[in-house]
Amino acid sequence: MASSSPAPLRVLTGITPSGTPHLGNYVGSIRHSVRQSVAAGVESYFFLADYHALIKVQEPALIQRSTLEIAASWLACGLDPERVTFYRQSDIAEITELTWFLTCVTGKGVLNRAHAYKAQLDKNIAKGEEPDADVTAGLFMYPVLMGADILMFNAHKVPVGRDQVQHIEMARDMAQRFNHQYGEHFTLPDAEIDDAVATLPGLDGRKMSKSYNNTIPLFAPRAQLQKQIASIVTDSRAPGEPKDTEGSALFQIYQAFASAEETEALRKAYADGIAWGDAKHVLFERIDREVAPLRARYEALMNDPAEIERILLLGAEKARKLSRPFMTSLRHAVGLRNLAAGRDGAGAKAAKVAKPSFKQYREKADGLFYFKLLDARGETLLQSRGFASPQEAGRTIADLQAQRGAALTALAAQLEPVDAQQARAATEALEALAEATSTTQGH
Repeated sequence: MASSSPAPLRVLTGITPSGTPHLGNYVGSIRHSVRQSVAAGVESYFFLADYHALIKVQEPALIQRSTLEIAASWLACGLDPERVTFYRQSDIAEITELTWFLTCVTGKGVLNRAHAYKAQLDKNIAKGEEPDADVTAGLFMYPVLMGADILMFNAHKVPVGRDQVQHIEMARDMAQRFNHQYGEHFTLPDAEIDDAVATLPGLDGRKMSKSYNNTIPLFAPRAQLQKQIASIVTDSRAPGEPKDTEGSALFQIYQAFASAEETEALRKAYADGIAWGDAKHVLFERIDREVAPLRARYEALMNDPAEIERILLLGAEKARKLSRPFMTSLRHAVGLRNLAAGRDGAGAKAAKVAKPSFKQYREKADGLFYFKLLDARGETLLQSRGFASPQEAGRTIADLQAQRGAALTALAAQLEPVDAQQARAATEALEALAEATSTTQGH
């Protein structure tokens, strides 16, 4: 018996492979996201945004190496590919096709306001250069590609820093424009900002960032980790002199790893005049205690890149079970259709053309309620499993009519299995049925 349950909350996180993961990435994204991915009622999508990396990085070996390092880092930190959908952006061909669809409904004025584009323009103008000097179309179109990443899987929530909120707002705008033009296909995503997630200072006290070259690699060997922590900038106060925790990069980093009790103990040690060398040793031991077990897993994964490749390809196949039928639905919506099955939509004549339909019935053998989706010739495209009541069957039909191809995967437990060709045919039939219903209502 099929049972209806609330649709899961879809959360999508992208990671750009443009360098080696550092402690700031770990406390600002990886650790929190991995913990959230095991929450009940959450369907998590994690992807390596290698197309985005091409905007900034033109070194093929660096992109390949960074992709390997970042994938290994997430897996080492506990990301479970069996529980989440973990994939490489470039393995999902439908994302680039959707990028073009969204490009065709996105105003240039919207993209003109993108922070990254405006920052480059301001930099060029300040140097007395042409405003668009060294601005690639990739940089300009970055928000559309990000919109496609999000909308392809109809994510409800996208965890981002405050500097990325604009991109989520742009994705919402793209979704609204497409929905207005072609019918309801996209969920409007929301940015998820967790102010409890730490932003780490780097070795020099500024925000830890590859741009400032002040990072501490997440999985640096123990000796290197100790050496880098020893180089964190501190003031000139001598041992025995009270020290301020406010503005202390060393204390802020410790706080991101330590418990409340441990943090208070170090705060007291600051007040009592702990030597900077001793404070750095306390920080080193605390970080290494958390990272060491993860480092061992990371090193094992880095020594077996074929295993990472296998995991990513399985994740891509899982993702494409959603992206393929959804893209079929979107292609039909914009008019890229099978010409042999086309209808001219011309007035009363079109209204008389046979259309797909649902048939509901009850089996005497088991007393359960079923339905079929039939094509215009009466051939079965989809067969449901049994429901305890006709209301449950009706709700599932309503979901199929509302979400069309995107619902085939979400409702798989309530349907008999179909292959890729059958899924495509069913999606086209659902689109045709939705179009016919819209035309009828319009008249």
